[in-house]
Amino acid sequence: MDGKKRGSIKPGMKVAVVLKKDQASGRLTEGVVKRLLTNSPDHPHGIKVELESGEVGRVKRIDPV
Repeated sequence: MDGKKRGSIKPGMKVAVVLKKDQASGRLTEGVVKRLLTNSPDHPHGIKVELESGEVGRVKRIDPV
């Protein structure tokens, strides 16, 4: 699953995001969604979320439970 649809992402889910500082390299950071920051139903670069660690990035992958 990818992170381009807001409806497929919920708080508490484990995801992989790309942080702003890692956009050039594409390095992914894994974490658990604390809250969704993108209000639109979809976004071509991924839905922006805040992780429980406080980091903010765009979802690139949703990990299965």
